Amino acid sequence: MYTIGIDLGGTNIVAAVVDSEYNIIAKAKTPTAMPRKPEEIFNDIAKISKQAMMNAGVTINDIQAIGLGTPGTVNKEGIIEYANNLGFDHIPAKDMLIERLGDVPVFIENDANCAALGEAYAGCGHGSKNFIAVTLGTGVGSGIILDGKIVSGVNNAGGECGHMVINVDGVPCTCGRRGCWEAYASATALINQTKAAMEEHPDSIMHELAMEEGKVSGRTAFDAMRRKDAAAIQVVEDYIKYVAAGITNLVNALQPEIVCVGGGICNEGETLLRPLRRYLESERYSVYSEVQTKLMKAELGNDAGVIGAAILNTVQ
Repeated sequence: MYTIGIDLGGTNIVAAVVDSEYNIIAKAKTPTAMPRKPEEIFNDIAKISKQAMMNAGVTINDIQAIGLGTPGTVNKEGIIEYANNLGFDHIPAKDMLIERLGDVPVFIENDANCAALGEAYAGCGHGSKNFIAVTLGTGVGSGIILDGKIVSGVNNAGGECGHMVINVDGVPCTCGRRGCWEAYASATALINQTKAAMEEHPDSIMHELAMEEGKVSGRTAFDAMRRKDAAAIQVVEDYIKYVAAGITNLVNALQPEIVCVGGGICNEGETLLRPLRRYLESERYSVYSEVQTKLMKAELGNDAGVIGAAILNTVQ
């Protein structure tokens, strides 16, 4: 038997048929094409789910469960209570999927939690039951798995680690607070930090690199650092320090087996992870423990969400 995993994103909707070993058998995708009515989006979700089944050579009778990962907050009844970037407000997602795809068990969860679940079971976690995934992207996404279960809290909004404060009265965050980890450790924050350093250092190599690329990106400071640019070296050192502060907080609070770091910044590989591990080793509370948290790079890339969604039925 197989399951269907669906990743509902702001840009694309992806559906995949996944087997019991967490392998993707076939996929299909379509643009989300926002803004649109929820009914139109769910029509497309059903359409690409059927296309994925056709690509895999299976029918709905071969599907034991359907899982959907979505932005926003989802309650236990399968209602997307709120997803601001999709314009969703109390959308009965579970019922809408059953209506379009048939009476198959449906499970719905926040997309960051699905990505964490995918990495924990099928990616760098290799079946880890105590696992935290952190994604350094436009914001700082995160998902927490404890004792094999997703931590969602009393109101299904748990696991938002990007909005813990690491600098009281620090820079403003999009959530309305000041000093959030996201405001310092996201790719957006790194770009802002890079731009600020470039303004302060007009002779920095970062100007040349940004001109070649046509923009300032998350790579600009790292690439200039490798060319021994002093301003870029400082940007990268400060950024890694901010990322490490949040990771160390999570380790000290929860002591997971693995913290998985994903997002585009992770393409830096050991250039990022090696100094992060040094910070963690020097600042973690469990300094004398024989078993320590491992810090690893995400393995599944964009497939983490659909695989995690496909195995929601095993953890809910």
